[in-house]
Amino acid sequence: MTSTGIAASSTDQQLLPQSPLDSCAGARLSRGVLRERLREVRALSRVLSEPLSAEDQCVQSMPDASPTKWHLAHTTWFFETLVLEPHAARYRSFDPRFAYLFNSYYEALGPRHPRPQRGMLTRPSVDEVWRYREHVDAALERFIEKAGAQAWERAAGTIELGLHHEQQHQELLLTDVLHLLSTNPLRPAYRADGALMSASEGAGAPRRWVRHPGGEVRVGHDAAHGFAFDNECPRHALLLRPFEIASRPVSCGEYLEFIRDGGYRRPELWLSDGWARVLADCWSAPPYWSALEDEVPRVFTLHGEREIDPGAPVSQLSLYEAAAYAQWAGARLPTEFEWEAAAQAHGARFDAHRYDLCALQPQAASADANDALLQMSGEVWEWTRSSYDPYPGFQPLSGIAAEYNGKFMVGQVVLRGGSCVTPPGHLRASYRNFFPPGARWQFSGLRLARDA
Repeated sequence: MTSTGIAASSTDQQLLPQSPLDSCAGARLSRGVLRERLREVRALSRVLSEPLSAEDQCVQSMPDASPTKWHLAHTTWFFETLVLEPHAARYRSFDPRFAYLFNSYYEALGPRHPRPQRGMLTRPSVDEVWRYREHVDAALERFIEKAGAQAWERAAGTIELGLHHEQQHQELLLTDVLHLLSTNPLRPAYRADGALMSASEGAGAPRRWVRHPGGEVRVGHDAAHGFAFDNECPRHALLLRPFEIASRPVSCGEYLEFIRDGGYRRPELWLSDGWARVLADCWSAPPYWSALEDEVPRVFTLHGEREIDPGAPVSQLSLYEAAAYAQWAGARLPTEFEWEAAAQAHGARFDAHRYDLCALQPQAASADANDALLQMSGEVWEWTRSSYDPYPGFQPLSGIAAEYNGKFMVGQVVLRGGSCVTPPGHLRASYRNFFPPGARWQFSGLRLARDA
């Protein structure tokens, strides 16, 4: 499946008055374009769920993951609760009890079902969740078509936020399914028809060092260029020292060398908390790797178990593993600002990254690629050495959406770039993903940096 994102032309966009959700957004999409985007994004969620049985969709494999059924219902709850109930006249909720079941973390909206117990929700059924989605989708279509000017101005920004929110959950759906299926002794494939690209020879594209002169740079989202989350704003200037950044992410073959050199047995390479996790959880490799004693180890993927491609970017790493590898390699992780400045300086594109439902696993960069920086967009999220903090002058979204990002700005680390399971039309150079440093079920890898 290739990118299906819709790019609105200047004639398809209209600049509408700012709503409380517009602290970082650019020109508002027209009703027609927003309706098409709604149909496209919501349809992809159905496509992603189709390979799964009803049983697959109900199970929660760990507290950090959520069942597919919950993802489908929660993204629908978001539109119902933040768009239809406050803005659509005469809207009737599908089932008022769902407000408790499918709220995620919005404290202002009242109590909610405990996150670690989402896998206990055998009811409502998957079929009923789909009826819920159809009910809300029909109401959204009517609202987009018929809402008066004032209601539209208040709600349009929230609809766009909801679409990007659903895309985040589409990525989480796949990463959660990968973890779920990996725990099954049958080792079932999410999509058995997956035809992953042939394993590359050696390390794929050679690694080069790309220099950045440093100096004053501007980072963050430019409000004149479309949607962004509040945590990407405001755009601001800062000073960077000269640095070099690797031309591609670290590969599986390179990471295997780290393992075979005793990387998981050498405490001098690790951050203190990371070494404690190595000992407590018996880490010895990325979580889906096996048969490390073989010449070519194996990895469990969404397409079942495969031989590791030595040239593909390594993924499912925690920050701790990424930092330990960088220490072993005589380098370091880039800061998020170095990463963004390098992406801007070398024209990294974020509008057409690879998204292929038959190859939902990181792929090696072409050995003859000419771009200075390869795979900045897609394949794996790249850990940075930056804590997830507010930018100078940060203002969270207004109202209920204020809880979307800002309250998580403690104890988390920023990742940049995007992954092979990030949906089309969702990425940009300023995008700030974030996870706790020990998280290792996402498609997260690393790119090296060093002082110049």
